[in-house]
Amino acid sequence: MNIVIAVILFSLIILFHELGHFLLAKFNGVQVNEFCLGLGPSIIGFHKGETYYSLKLFPFGGACMMEGEDEESSSNRAFGQKSVWQRFSIVFAGPFFNFILAWLLSLVILGAAGIDYPTIYQVQPASPAAEAGIQDGDTIVKLNNKRIHFYREISVYTYFHAGEEITVTWEHDGKISSAVVTPRLDEESGRYLFGFQGSYGRQKAGVSEVIKNSFFEIKYWISTTLQSLGNLVTGQLNMNDLSGPVGIVKTIGDTYTESKTDGIFYVFLNMLNMAILLSANLGVMNLLPLPALDGGRLVFFIIEAIRGKRMDPQKEGMVHYVGLILLMVLMVVIMGNDIRKLFM
Repeated sequence: MNIVIAVILFSLIILFHELGHFLLAKFNGVQVNEFCLGLGPSIIGFHKGETYYSLKLFPFGGACMMEGEDEESSSNRAFGQKSVWQRFSIVFAGPFFNFILAWLLSLVILGAAGIDYPTIYQVQPASPAAEAGIQDGDTIVKLNNKRIHFYREISVYTYFHAGEEITVTWEHDGKISSAVVTPRLDEESGRYLFGFQGSYGRQKAGVSEVIKNSFFEIKYWISTTLQSLGNLVTGQLNMNDLSGPVGIVKTIGDTYTESKTDGIFYVFLNMLNMAILLSANLGVMNLLPLPALDGGRLVFFIIEAIRGKRMDPQKEGMVHYVGLILLMVLMVVIMGNDIRKLFM
C-alpha cells in the first residue's frame, strides 16, 4: 500500500509538470508527438489528433515529446522553429505548473485543517524568550529580516541558524517589540530553542485568508528547499541528508503508517503535505541552472536572447548530454545511499 500511494503521488506531480510543457507547447503551435507518464516501453496508449498518449512500464518520470525538440526538423511547427521566448515559456511552464499544483493543494489543506499562526501558547520561565520579554499569547512577526507567517517557520529558522543571535520581532496587544535573542541548546532534543510553545494548533480561517496564506505556504516550501540546497553547498548538510526515490517512498510509507492510527482525515492531510513538499521541490530543482534540467535549458535561451542568435544545437546538446550522465550518476549514488540507510 505504501508503494502504491508513493507511485500515485509521484505520478500526479510529474503529470502536472509535463502538463505545463504540453499546454504551452500547444498554445505556441508546437507539434507534440507523445505525452506519456512513466519510462520505458508503453503498456497502453492511444492517438488523439497528432499526439500519442501513453502509460509506460516504469511509473517514475514522464515526458512531453515535441517535434524538433532534440533533433533537426524543418516543420514550421517544430520546437526549434519557434522564437526564443516561445521556447522559454514552454520549458519554464513545467516547473511553474509544479508551483501551481503546490498552491492548489495548499488551498485544500489550509481550508480543511486551518492555519498554524505563529502565536505563542506558553513561554517557559527563565528561557531566552522570557528574558527578552515575550509573553503568552504574543505573535512572532519576524526573525531577523524574515517575515514569519506560520509557527513551523520558527523551528525551521532556528534549525538553519543554530546557535546564532536572532532579532525577534513580536506583537503584544497590538504593540510591536523586538529584542536580540540567542536560543539555547536543549540537551534532550539537540536543538536550539527559544523556550516557548505554540500549541494552539491550526485555526480555521475564511476564504480570503486561506487564499492569501496559500501563497505564503508555497513561499515557505520554496525558501526551505533553497536554504537546504545552500547548506548542502556550504557543507552544513551532506550526502546522507539527501533522499532519492527510495528514500522518498520510505518517508511517504512511514508517514502513512503513523497517520493511520489518527484516522483517514489525517492520512489525507499528511499525504497532501507530502505532495506539496515534493511538488515545490521538483519545481525548484528543475529551475536550477544545470545542464539537462529545465533551468539549464532556460540559461541557453537567455544567452540566445542576449546574443541575438542561437547556440550551436550540437554543442548545446552535448552539454545537456554530459549533464544528464552526471545527473544519472548522482541519482545512482543517492539511491545506493537510500538503500544502505534502509538496513542501518
